[in-house]
Amino acid sequence: MLQLILGGARSGKSRLAEKLATESQLHVTYIATSQPLDGEMNERVAHHRARRPAEWALIEEPLELARVLRENASADRCLLVDCLTLWLTNLLMLDNAERLSAEREALLDCLASLPGEIIFVSNETGMGVVPLGELTRRYVDEAGWLHQALAERCQRVVLTVAGLPLTLKGTAL
Repeated sequence: MLQLILGGARSGKSRLAEKLATESQLHVTYIATSQPLDGEMNERVAHHRARRPAEWALIEEPLELARVLRENASADRCLLVDCLTLWLTNLLMLDNAERLSAEREALLDCLASLPGEIIFVSNETGMGVVPLGELTRRYVDEAGWLHQALAERCQRVVLTVAGLPLTLKGTAL
């Protein structure tokens, strides 16, 4: 099953995804896309690490998400990807439109063939004011297009607000 958990910053989306991964009763591999490049991001990563069960495997991959999913998906495994918008940011910062397009298409193309359970976490960024600056507007556009394409392919899509899940597609939580 493919699931997409969306929400704003500190909405409870990661906590919900971790709960669903635990409830799957499968072996869990956490795929972290962040690159902790400063003190504040290091603190966020530490917070997430402290919350995860020690027996979960961890893969840190900031760019080649489709490759990691193909290599690690199996019928007895739940892959939790946190988060897609950090992955998208990493690709946008490369300033290589072809690489962004190739990685995005590779991700979308591999989803139908992945066994097991896959849970994606992503920030819903398109619900606020249109940001200033070309790069930030491009980020919001790219995230919105990615979320739409992914939501088409997922069996369940959930929007998390204030720690409360609202099921947009699929069986309710």
